[in-house]
Amino acid sequence: MKISLGFSPCPNDTFIFDALVNHKIDTKGFEFEVFMEDVETLNNWALAGKLAITKISFNTFLQCATDYALMHAGSALGKGVGPLLISHKKGIAQWNDDASFLERAVIAIPGVNTTANLLLQLAFPKATCKEIMLFSDIEQALIDQRVDAGLIIHENRFTYQEKGLHKIMDLGDWWESTTAAAIPLGGIVAKRSLPKEVYEQLDQLIKESIAYAWNNYPNLAPFIKEHAQEMSEEVMRKHIELYVNSFSTELGKEGSLAIQTLWEYAYKAALIDNKELPIFYSDN
Repeated sequence: MKISLGFSPCPNDTFIFDALVNHKIDTKGFEFEVFMEDVETLNNWALAGKLAITKISFNTFLQCATDYALMHAGSALGKGVGPLLISHKKGIAQWNDDASFLERAVIAIPGVNTTANLLLQLAFPKATCKEIMLFSDIEQALIDQRVDAGLIIHENRFTYQEKGLHKIMDLGDWWESTTAAAIPLGGIVAKRSLPKEVYEQLDQLIKESIAYAWNNYPNLAPFIKEHAQEMSEEVMRKHIELYVNSFSTELGKEGSLAIQTLWEYAYKAALIDNKELPIFYSDN
């Protein structure tokens, strides 16, 4: 059976899917048509129902959960993994506090449908002047002072300081202190129209692919390196170790609660319309 599968070229995703798509494990007769795109492209494709299995932001999942079911394996979720608001130091000094600055600032964001943007909306609802750009372009936009602030995700949290940029706030810290829940960034979803046995088999295969990757770590597969966009191996490993954790193998009760908490906050803030959030395939 051939399955369309989307994920990003970031090290955490290539680490998770390397063994699966490159047949390092028994894929039980499944073949995969792989689409590697940045997360906001995958978000938009999910809203259009393009792929059978795909990585998406949990912000997007809140909008398409009636069509896609979350898989138990493959998520990026945890503590200390949230997006960062950063700026060049000149930009923030003229304002009395972060909120005043952000209400007036032009903020570069990695996509409207990213969880990073949802957390920004929840923490600073009056910060509405935003410029959408590819996540990897945000640091340079700040260096060039084309924007006042930037919302960074992925490996940029490991590189912004060496480029002379300044952290305004860790939105993950804000989320954890506000809700006491883990930070749900993104997950792997499957179309609810897939047969239940296919959903369950693919979920298990993702778990086996993750196990294979950890069994061979700290070695980095060529598949990871070739898609890492000039990233050093040190940064690749930091990226993997931060975003691939126990929640990636099995969300469990704590992970499910974090997603439910995100939905509740988004709904109370009138950022989504759906009153109920079906999470897994069993919620069909």
